[in-house]
Amino acid sequence: MEETKEISALFHLLDDPDTEVYNVVSTRIIDFGKGIIPNLENLWENTISEEVQERIEQLIHRLHLRDLSEEVGVWNKNAHQDLLNGALLVSRFQYPELATAPVYQEVEKLRRNIWLELNNYLTPLEQVNVLTSILYNYYSLRGAEVGYQHPEEFLINKQLETKRGNAIANGILYLILSELLDVPIRAINIPRQFVLAYFKSDYDFGRPTSDLMYKAEFFIDPMSGQVFTHKDVEAYFKRISVPPVPSYFKPLSNKRIIQLLLEEFSKCFDTDKTRYKQQELMGLAEMITEEPETPPTPPDATPE
Repeated sequence: MEETKEISALFHLLDDPDTEVYNVVSTRIIDFGKGIIPNLENLWENTISEEVQERIEQLIHRLHLRDLSEEVGVWNKNAHQDLLNGALLVSRFQYPELATAPVYQEVEKLRRNIWLELNNYLTPLEQVNVLTSILYNYYSLRGAEVGYQHPEEFLINKQLETKRGNAIANGILYLILSELLDVPIRAINIPRQFVLAYFKSDYDFGRPTSDLMYKAEFFIDPMSGQVFTHKDVEAYFKRISVPPVPSYFKPLSNKRIIQLLLEEFSKCFDTDKTRYKQQELMGLAEMITEEPETPPTPPDATPE
């Protein structure tokens, strides 16, 4: 962006100690949009004041965040919320200049390798064994418990780069590949876990039922691809002393999965210096809104 007299004057005021003056200046700079970022980067390189450099970094971050917020809003309003696109939006919070093409290429390579091994005669368990074998054996993906001291383990670009992700990130990659390959695997809402379930092929996800657990053929731990039975899951609920109510087995929407990713990722920034990032991530999570469910009409009800 051409540096006008107004921009030059605003830049000269960036070191103003008066908070009120700085707030007015920073708001006006933000109003210029992302086009002003190269000017700010040039100013940062030619500034010896660490305080001014820190203010410039904050301004660049705010500009990227405003752009990201707009994209999250668009993703939320789309007719279909693409899970890979949603995961990349979360990655761009930390890596605003992220090149997404390599991520798409890596996911496509994985999809193709799995597709070559799948056929219509495989049982549900055999389908999952193919997915798991390619991901965790051939591709050497490793899983880790969710740890908030490792923010990179939440982000799909770093996960594919290092072949290591936590249960949420690995689960999202598993779901992305399942959706691309038409394998009916969904995430479910089991307490304190991110667990996947293989649902019966004729299951109507829109139909209410009190027996959701048994609509699933089996369950999958995305950290390792290990398969769990209904008895394993029942034993887990007994161990944590929580009744296995139907809502825990209802498939999560892509919106809720990305919202959960943002909420959990935000917990990585729980220090005085980084808490602003936590608040920003929670703000992005709050932008994602689920459509209210329409209650089923009783058979004998007469529409008004």
